Amino acid sequence: MLGNFSYHNPTKLYFGDDSLKFLNDELKNYGDNVLLVYGGGSIKKNGIYDSVVEILKSNGKNIFEDAGVMPNPTVEKLYEGVEIARKNKVDLILAVGGGSCCDYAKAVAVSANCNEDPWQKYYIRFEEPDCEIIPVGCVLTMVGTGSEMNGGSVITNHKEKLKIGHVFGDDVMPKFSILNPKFTFSLPKYQMVAGCYDTFNHICEQYFSDDDDNTSDYLSEGLMRSLIKSSRDAVVNPENYEARSNIMWTATWALNTLVAKGKSTDWMVHMLGQAVGAYTDATHGMTLSAVSLAYYRYIMPYGIKKFVRFATEVWKINPDGKNDEQIANEGLKAMEAWMKELSLVLKLGDLGVSEEMINGIADATILLNGGYKKFDKNDVINVLRASL
Repeated sequence: MLGNFSYHNPTKLYFGDDSLKFLNDELKNYGDNVLLVYGGGSIKKNGIYDSVVEILKSNGKNIFEDAGVMPNPTVEKLYEGVEIARKNKVDLILAVGGGSCCDYAKAVAVSANCNEDPWQKYYIRFEEPDCEIIPVGCVLTMVGTGSEMNGGSVITNHKEKLKIGHVFGDDVMPKFSILNPKFTFSLPKYQMVAGCYDTFNHICEQYFSDDDDNTSDYLSEGLMRSLIKSSRDAVVNPENYEARSNIMWTATWALNTLVAKGKSTDWMVHMLGQAVGAYTDATHGMTLSAVSLAYYRYIMPYGIKKFVRFATEVWKINPDGKNDEQIANEGLKAMEAWMKELSLVLKLGDLGVSEEMINGIADATILLNGGYKKFDKNDVINVLRASL
């Protein structure tokens, strides 16, 4: 393990089927004004909204609502939330929903007291907050992003055709997150499997970098194997508590910065997927699944040792009598078979992407260099075309 690093994660987690009760303990640490952030209203149908509001009221909180957070939160929605937070001088932002709600809450948290345009400051210039940050708490109802235990926040600007993530520091991470696997039971299969793949790809983005003997890679392999099994079980029985709890816990550890330690990390699949999302507004996990196989086949020759390890350790491919390329290809074929089993989107065309959009998507793709091949625009175009 060759990397030098520090590690600190300030988020406190409450996990399990009675975890919501601990919201009472956390609310004592904050002022009276709470901004309740949620999405399209599903939490009102399944009773989670009523449970949360009852706890807030029993603790004497003034509740201000910011509903309608979309799956890919927009800059316009961010401006709206900032106004609500400012007007009501909120002391805590409580996000009740999936990763988009958590991402959005963090964006509002760093923007409400900011004297500049937050889109320009945080998502174009990638500056850090120099203003007071409103604390954020999360009650998770959908898993995949890991946003409940990291500083990431992704915002979409449709006018500029950009979808950009900013990973903020410790001060922006949720102060606490409540993870009840039962809250994910009512999620439609499409959203559930998209979250599973988002989780899987988070691990891959960190795993497919560097070639040293790194403890982080061993952790990643275990997480991937757990997710593969649990996702299969959950597709068969969506209310399999053990499977859903394992998926939820894996999603958190996939992106709470632990398995990135000692790694350069890649993240080009996410850059490709986010650019596709800016053009199509498609579900995030599906934009990743649509480009992943083409991307990994494209970079495989440059990181063949790790792809062989991926095949043998994650997918249990028998290496006897095969060369490295054959082993690596069998690993990716096993991954593709699992993706088909989950009914994930495997082609960009299924998300509405056409050949005419490729150049624009390539222009919107941020180029990173932590993976096995440093990409330029031509590489991006090649992968996108192979994904159509």
